Amino acid sequence: MVKKTPTELSVEEKLKALYQLQLTLSSIDEKRALRGELPLEVQDLADELEGLNTRVEKIESEIGDFQSAVTRKKGEIVQAQASIERYQKQLNEVKNNREYDTLSKEIEFQTLEVELCNKKIKEAIVKIDEKNRELAHTRELIEDRDQALAEKRSELEEIMQETRDEEEKLKAKARDLEAKIEPRLLGSFKRIRKNARNGLGITVVQRDACGGCFNKIPPQRQLDIKMHKKIIVCEYCGRIMIDPDLAGVKQIVEDKSKRKRTVKKKKEEEED
Repeated sequence: MVKKTPTELSVEEKLKALYQLQLTLSSIDEKRALRGELPLEVQDLADELEGLNTRVEKIESEIGDFQSAVTRKKGEIVQAQASIERYQKQLNEVKNNREYDTLSKEIEFQTLEVELCNKKIKEAIVKIDEKNRELAHTRELIEDRDQALAEKRSELEEIMQETRDEEEKLKAKARDLEAKIEPRLLGSFKRIRKNARNGLGITVVQRDACGGCFNKIPPQRQLDIKMHKKIIVCEYCGRIMIDPDLAGVKQIVEDKSKRKRTVKKKKEEEED
């Protein structure tokens, strides 16, 4: 038997292939839904950890800068104190008031430099203490997030392991079905499915209404759908429509007599 190309398929065969593809893709969606928000939660935790590690590097760098500043200021203090000692010795050898005033001003200046350096050192030490506390807190957060991430990844891996094999089989089935559908029709179906809230690109007609948006379908249009002569889409939601018999779905038959009794009872209640 010669295998038909996608373009040689009848409308009925195209609709059947599309509906089977929809069932397969919906099953894949259900498998993915089992994972829930876990993949996003895992990604969020991983991103947060990356940010926390970057913060640790920044804090450590800032602590290093403050420590270098302390070392530098201590060196400046040593130099200033050496200058003070030298100027004080020179004071004992001055020959006039001018030299005395000059040396006194230098000693005063160097003394102020020592005080300023000590002030800067104290400020840096306070900053180092603050940064060390921030660093300790950040590392605690990293430890907590690391544990949470490990748990979430384990949970996600367990769920994925359960569904991976079945999902791969469904994906292979979907690829085989897509190969049977002409590219233009397949593209339209995927576009409809992408824009549909529930992921349905083709839907079964039930109770004289579209199975996707539940809007009523005119009788003539219902007849056209049952004829399988052309691809018909819902004029409200744009989904491709297929009749229950072709889809192999049991049609939901509404009990009109029951509906009439309900309407009648409702009217009587309104009159009372």
